[in-house]
Amino acid sequence: MHDRHDPEDAADTDTAKAGFVRVRGAREHNLKNVDVDIPRDALVVFTGVSGSGKSSLAFSTLYAEAQRRYLESVSPYARRLFHQMSVPDVDAIEGLPPAVALQQQRGSPTARSSVGSVTTLSNLLRMLYSRAGDYPPGQPLLEAEAFSANTPEGACPTCHGLGRVHEVTEASMVPDPSLTIRERAVAAWPTAWGGQNLRDILITLGIDVDTPWRDLPRETRDWILFTEEQPEVPVYPGFSVAEVREAVRRKLPPNYMGTFSSARRHVMHSFATTHSAMMKKRAASFMVSSACPTCAGRRLRPESLSVTFEGLDIAAMGQLPLKRIASLFAAYADDGSERLEELRRTRPETAIVIARIAADLCRRLAVLLDLGLGYLTLERSTPTLSPGELQRLRLATQVVSNLFGVVYVMDEPSAGLHPADTQALLRALDGLKAVGNSLFVVEHDLDVVRHADWIVDVGPAAGEGGGRILYSGPPQGLRRVAASETARHLFAAEEGQRRTPRAPQGWLRLAGVTRNNLTNLDCAFPLGVMTAVTGISGSGKSSLVSQALVDLVGKALGAPVAVEEPPAGAEAMLEQEPVAETEGRIEGGPKDALGGIKRLIRVDQKPIGRTPRSNLATYTGLLDHVRTLFAETPEAKRRRYDAGRFSFNVAKGRCPRCEGEGFVMVELLFLPSVYAPCPVCHGTRYNAQTLEITYRGKTIADVLGLTVAAASDFFHDVPAVRRSLDVLRQVGLDYLRLGQPATEFSGGEAQRIKLATELQRAQRGGALYVLDEPTTGLHPTDVERLVAQLDALVAAGNTVVVVDHDMGVAAASDWVIDIGPGAGDEGGRVVAAGVPAVVAASPDSRTAPHLRPFLRLG
Repeated sequence: MHDRHDPEDAADTDTAKAGFVRVRGAREHNLKNVDVDIPRDALVVFTGVSGSGKSSLAFSTLYAEAQRRYLESVSPYARRLFHQMSVPDVDAIEGLPPAVALQQQRGSPTARSSVGSVTTLSNLLRMLYSRAGDYPPGQPLLEAEAFSANTPEGACPTCHGLGRVHEVTEASMVPDPSLTIRERAVAAWPTAWGGQNLRDILITLGIDVDTPWRDLPRETRDWILFTEEQPEVPVYPGFSVAEVREAVRRKLPPNYMGTFSSARRHVMHSFATTHSAMMKKRAASFMVSSACPTCAGRRLRPESLSVTFEGLDIAAMGQLPLKRIASLFAAYADDGSERLEELRRTRPETAIVIARIAADLCRRLAVLLDLGLGYLTLERSTPTLSPGELQRLRLATQVVSNLFGVVYVMDEPSAGLHPADTQALLRALDGLKAVGNSLFVVEHDLDVVRHADWIVDVGPAAGEGGGRILYSGPPQGLRRVAASETARHLFAAEEGQRRTPRAPQGWLRLAGVTRNNLTNLDCAFPLGVMTAVTGISGSGKSSLVSQALVDLVGKALGAPVAVEEPPAGAEAMLEQEPVAETEGRIEGGPKDALGGIKRLIRVDQKPIGRTPRSNLATYTGLLDHVRTLFAETPEAKRRRYDAGRFSFNVAKGRCPRCEGEGFVMVELLFLPSVYAPCPVCHGTRYNAQTLEITYRGKTIADVLGLTVAAASDFFHDVPAVRRSLDVLRQVGLDYLRLGQPATEFSGGEAQRIKLATELQRAQRGGALYVLDEPTTGLHPTDVERLVAQLDALVAAGNTVVVVDHDMGVAAASDWVIDIGPGAGDEGGRVVAAGVPAVVAASPDSRTAPHLRPFLRLG
């Protein structure tokens, strides 16, 4: 039976009328065969608790269908260039315009992608420098390409446009010069037979391999490390220098002829040619990165850097905050300005070029500044941006593109936005709507929901408990829908936190912190309580907490936080920007400085695994208990199957055809390769014999197919499994399947899985938990659950520090630290710190007016 939001079927006949998108029989993911009519040329907000099916309707159904229709009109060759979504499971969609998706995804993993390239502002500046820059006398005109470090015409010839050179040094390749060559002083050489071979070659060459490295002549050391010569010599393994000399004199046949390769040559050759990520990483560890001596890190050839505008070369222009660039060009964009009039008299052609480009730059920059991104620089690489920042950059690009008649499908555009910046976002959305576009927005932020023309509320719960259209219509009508969690928050007066803040058990004092836009900052964090760090986007919250606090506490504990794995590709590895160091210290003596903190736990939004083999059950350790249950069944004991038999990563249990992947890749001529369920195991991942074992009537594959909620009922009397499942439910993840691949989780889901994994461990207290924007992707109902879990951590004797924009979280905290007052170089200071009511009363805080309603302070 269709789940209809409107009891009157008569509407079906006329909703095909202009102005509505008509969806019939949508069954994607958890959608229950739903029908819904959605207006075009309107701001439509899809609401509902996390996992209710909002994204399944907006992205997996509406956007996927719009993309499929578009791709059917392009050539098969062009189709290969698109990341195609699967064909949605829906009976019919009528009245659907072309769609543009603005999703929350991390930027391209290359440092060559930047704010300037995403917004196309860099193209305009290159044209400006080419046509209207100040050239040194006698220098010929350069084309626009010469001002890009990503082209052969513009890239510095020494560093190829990377800005850094990577070289090996004696210190990097010989970390301990007290060792002899035989004791592997040359650490950069291979460790196994390859290293032994090179040592045997040196013996043949008459070099002493038993003298400490530092005592060998400089000339010998340099030759071993840096020579490009590759002499081929006879090798006599196990012979001493004297025995080798005698064997050569007597012309004894050697075991083999060996070719020498210097340590530098070995490192560079390995890095350039190996296909093994591990070998590449090892080679990279012997390479030292430094600013390029030719371009001083500016990435361009000298001729390009000699051209200036307003006294700045293009690299220096790229380092300015966007708001500074906007003010610099405002004088040229104003048609009647003195500066432009002067240019018209002296260089009329140049004046035309500058006026045109300046006007376009200012038009584009105005939207970026309005969206609160004026603190970014053009050179800022996209991997360093938050998903929210990146999505707003793309949004700004669309606002100035003047497209009309399309549907923009957006995924939580308010993510990472302070409430003070939300009004600017709404203005941008209104601008897109005003020129004739439709906006379908998946959103939890109540300010955005209130601004909607139409609400589609999906629910009532997550996963199997959701997937129905509770309401589709103007916002006020949602008030009458009793089953809607969204209605409860949207129409309730701010509930007002009446709790009394807990008293700190001590203080962790950071002093002299310098990192990004923080300069010599002092900041005290209370211990044994929950602290929310607030402030507008780009104010320095993450620099203070996720970088400085984590770095300094990690160092003090003697357990520095691991840096993210570098990308595997050679190009990407070299492009990794050097990780900045935090300057600063923790005040207090060596014993009491940490105030009883014994462990640092950083719960971030990085993926919990990069392959489909990692899933919810494996990451949380839940699968270990389940495999043991299967191994203890009578039939498994009779067959002598151990717990390992029930792992899809072990040969004895997994399907031999797909090797436990569950799917196989099918190559299609002229089209992208597709993944299809494995024809042998039909996606179960296990071999037939393993699937003959059942526990309470279910196979191991059946259990992995259960949602957390269903598994909780199934294992209701198995404490070890139940504990993990209960915690996953408490953080709002009861809709995920146990075997769901890690690659399918959003950043917010990955973060909550990590939090649940921590919560299920026996609480010993003494830990510092650091969370950066844990409410991303969470409905207000799920935020309440999250706060309850964080409270439980504090109650167990831990300290929690949360960076967040959600005022409900700030109001429920014991202490608030507000960073600002502005973004970028206008931020980086502690504007207010204290219990929530104190910060809410601060006249300087941009957070205060938004926090007050949550505390019933007006």
